[in-house]
Amino acid sequence: MGIGPVLTRLAVTLSLGVAVCLALAAGVTLPEGIDSARQWTAADDPVRIADLALDKVFNAELATREIEDALKAGDTDLARSFVELAAERAVPLAPALIARVQTGEQEAASASSRLASFARGFVTGKPEDLSSAAGMVAGDLFVFGDVRDVAREGWHGLRGEEVDTLVLGLATTGITVTAAVYASRGLAAPVRAGLSVVKAARRGGYIAAPLLRVLKMEKREKLVEFVGNLGRVQARAGTRGALDSLKLAEHPRDMAKVAALAAAKGGKTRAIVKVLGRGAIFLGTGLFNLAWWMFWAAFNLLGLVAALKRAVERMTLRHCERRRMRKLRLANERLALAAAAA
Repeated sequence: MGIGPVLTRLAVTLSLGVAVCLALAAGVTLPEGIDSARQWTAADDPVRIADLALDKVFNAELATREIEDALKAGDTDLARSFVELAAERAVPLAPALIARVQTGEQEAASASSRLASFARGFVTGKPEDLSSAAGMVAGDLFVFGDVRDVAREGWHGLRGEEVDTLVLGLATTGITVTAAVYASRGLAAPVRAGLSVVKAARRGGYIAAPLLRVLKMEKREKLVEFVGNLGRVQARAGTRGALDSLKLAEHPRDMAKVAALAAAKGGKTRAIVKVLGRGAIFLGTGLFNLAWWMFWAAFNLLGLVAALKRAVERMTLRHCERRRMRKLRLANERLALAAAAA
């Protein structure tokens, strides 16, 4: 056997070895690269961001655990939110668990309980459940809630106690906005509802410290835009959903993303926010890391294609060389036989 065929066979072996290594690397980087590309294209779409994140973490076990915890806490609204999210994503739940959620909702909807809760929300302005939240909003729509908050903060000032300037500013703005609601026949209702939610969130400690600092420095126009978005969240996801969303917002513009999410997901928003946190509106991985994974996925894929191409070329070359050598050997044998016959 000559040196040429040996070198050709070695070159084919090396090419196949490189192709195998690149195939193994592509098996790791290609799925990550595809996922990174999906996240990259969803960077400005909170609905797609949430859906992609839920694909990774949401399952029957998680949904069941969250529903159980919500029922133990008496939060049937959150439990219902998880039931709706599971139905949307075709995640199976035990019929007995769904029946428990329905029973809890019926008990919470009793007439005496709702009336007492509504009155409590109307007087105190604290949304403990859906009925008290409705009472809180009703109090603000009749200006009672804003006057109550202005009087409360004024009393604190007279006694030398700390005045919550944010609540005071929201209450005074709320009186003006309430008048605009009646004048515009409801067009300003989202802003009015948002003001009510922000005041309740401030008293209940729902507003994150970074957002609170920004709100205190915002101009009235930006503040009205923020509470308008919050009001749209409240309209689609409920008051408790709006309060939950405030926990993950660190800047007023974050609420615009939550409003877009709530517009698409409705009552399922609370469950999404509970599971994902800020991951519901922001990518969990930095854009640089996403770009890095996409680069390596593309590099390995192109390298694999090039290695396979080179291996096929060398195998073809070896096959052609072997055919040429076989034909040459047969020709020599014929000449030898002819010479022997002569």
